[in-house]
Amino acid sequence: MRSFITAAIVTMAFTGPSLASDNLCGNEPHDKWMTKEALKLKATEMGYDVRRIKIDDGCYEAYAIDQQGKKVEIYFHPVTTEIVKTKIED
Repeated sequence: MRSFITAAIVTMAFTGPSLASDNLCGNEPHDKWMTKEALKLKATEMGYDVRRIKIDDGCYEAYAIDQQGKKVEIYFHPVTTEIVKTKIED
């Protein structure tokens, strides 16, 4: 029983911090972020019809329609504008 508790504590010590921080894009200073307008232009060039952009978990979250007409949520890194996550609505 004691070894089980020790193993559980060790496991939580290593996985706890990663579970606590669900920040996909880090903590870049806002003065380095691309503007929402520039991000919208980039997303439009990628083929998305952007409806709304907001900030979520340190990322820009764009609500858009893709080229197949599906609603998508795209998470962009605010400095590099790389796509870090995409959700497609069925």
